[in-house]
Amino acid sequence: MAESPGAALKPAPLSAAPTRRHAPPPEDRMRLGAASGAGLGIAVLWLSLLVLLPLSAVVAKGAGAGLANFWAAVTTDEALATIRLTVLASVAVSLVNAVMGTLIAWVLVREDFAGKRLIEVLIDIPFALPTIVAGLVLNTLYGPHSPIGVNWYATRPGVLVALLFVTLPFVVRTVEPVLLSLETEAEQAAASLGAGPIRTFVRIVLPAITPAIASGASLAFGRAMGEYGSVVLISGQLPRTEVASQYIYQQIESGYLPDAAATATVLLAISVLVLAALNGLRSWAARRG
Repeated sequence: MAESPGAALKPAPLSAAPTRRHAPPPEDRMRLGAASGAGLGIAVLWLSLLVLLPLSAVVAKGAGAGLANFWAAVTTDEALATIRLTVLASVAVSLVNAVMGTLIAWVLVREDFAGKRLIEVLIDIPFALPTIVAGLVLNTLYGPHSPIGVNWYATRPGVLVALLFVTLPFVVRTVEPVLLSLETEAEQAAASLGAGPIRTFVRIVLPAITPAIASGASLAFGRAMGEYGSVVLISGQLPRTEVASQYIYQQIESGYLPDAAATATVLLAISVLVLAALNGLRSWAARRG
């Protein structure tokens, strides 16, 4: 007997329908077990002892003499000059590292060449080298007796080079693992459709590594804002090349602890704002990716 035309249009039995796994309600996902709760408590306690309490003490010391004294301490010509130089140099270092660190990571991941392992080791040297030794090395190379004829002693370019040296590894080491984990099929497909290397990088690779770039740049910014050892020698400790950490140290040595704490509080506020902005950029890029 011939099958009726409508037989093929009959819906499949309910038993054949795929079963869906329902996600647990939000309250179940947010509930912590005993082990997780203990871990969270230990983490909060540890962060409080090492970060929150010391920072609170600095802020309290800076504001303890009153708002008028706080404002007077942070608005002197020297304090404003050191804060301005520190912030601008840190932003410049973050931008340069975002570009050059990404380029170095790309070369290390996508290219194979002689001396690659040596470069991998050299990139991590600023992590292990004491910063005062880094300052001595930079002062020897770019100081008054420079063997290459470049004298950046007591100049702002010298301060910038010192900060670039100590912040070099951050973007490289955050971007490199992400590049290693990327699949190249999309890049190959784009190339087969006629996209050039630059367009392929901008449209396919860059959105995937932008969160890592933002993370590395935020780390570089934070390190530059608080750097002292690498700049203390090459800066010459002059007012025009003095960073905020040097100014704070001089205030402490002179017995002006509330003034030093006030300047440190301003640096802390600026750092929190910039780091929050960079973290927001990282989250936005991760959602779009």
